[in-house]
Amino acid sequence: MPISIAQAPAADLETLLGMMRHMQADDPWAEPFYESTLRSNLAELLQNPVYGVVYIVREESAPIGCLVICFDCSLEYRGKGAWIDELFVEAALRGKGIGTQLLDLAEAASREHHAKFLHLEVTHGNPTVELYRRRGFLDHHRHLMSKNLAG
Repeated sequence: MPISIAQAPAADLETLLGMMRHMQADDPWAEPFYESTLRSNLAELLQNPVYGVVYIVREESAPIGCLVICFDCSLEYRGKGAWIDELFVEAALRGKGIGTQLLDLAEAASREHHAKFLHLEVTHGNPTVELYRRRGFLDHHRHLMSKNLAG
């Protein structure tokens, strides 16, 4: 079946939330999955391209994956940067090149939005790390450290 990939409109909010739930079963976030917070943040992202862009993958009309790119600014990385915040393909459809198509899209969309670097983080032990390395992503041998500022 052919797939289509398009920028997600705000009307896809609930569909994207459903995929995020599936993703949590596969590769849970380090932070707790608070659906109400995710709903609010995803709605803001879908409506405000300053923060990033969201794409949805469909086979026929069925949603089967998504790509979320968020933007930042870094002195070290020469200005505007892009992060693959989420890249998800339903388990039954993995290994068919959809993830590779989403990586191609992430690179093209990040360039289109004038990002100088494209970053991603991947959980230790996740086998997709090899795909990312083959695509030119480098392990910086640094620790990703975060602090919750909301309390």
